[in-house]
Amino acid sequence: TWQLPEFDRVNLYKDRMLEELAILFGGRAAEEVFLGSMSTGASNDFERATKMARDMVTRYGMSDSLGTMVYVDTEQDSMFGRMNSKTVSELTQQKVDAEIRTLIDSQYALAKKILEQNRDKVEAMVTALLEWETIDSEQINDIMAGRPPKPPKPVTATAFGNSAGGGTQGPAAGSAPATA
Repeated sequence: TWQLPEFDRVNLYKDRMLEELAILFGGRAAEEVFLGSMSTGASNDFERATKMARDMVTRYGMSDSLGTMVYVDTEQDSMFGRMNSKTVSELTQQKVDAEIRTLIDSQYALAKKILEQNRDKVEAMVTALLEWETIDSEQINDIMAGRPPKPPKPVTATAFGNSAGGGTQGPAAGSAPATA
């Protein structure tokens, strides 16, 4: 799942990170809600979500139950994502893992709930995509407002910054053809 940045962020905020977690689970949740099945397609999203949730708990002090403490050091075993045994006890490690699981489970449930509550809108987007292959923000706004989407606007060469219509391939306008 790729997202365009809203703007460059210097600080990460807990509420925005929780939203990002739910977004990362959107693909798998959609498979479950609409197909009743799961695939491997969301594996990278899971890796990113797990890392984000782990960082929220172990690096950023964003755990309600564990408080504002850092639970990792530079000697973290990155292969297994486990903390150095000198840093925390096994009991604390179990609490950290449980908190990470809670974050992941709650945001997955939120993604699934949003999809279930908006099933009609998702199905309208699927219909529009099957008909037109792509949809733009105006069509998405129509669907989200409960209106039928308008047909897409025709794409012109000027939309890509080339009023000559020649695109970026081939010789430049007015240049002589290459000779041998």
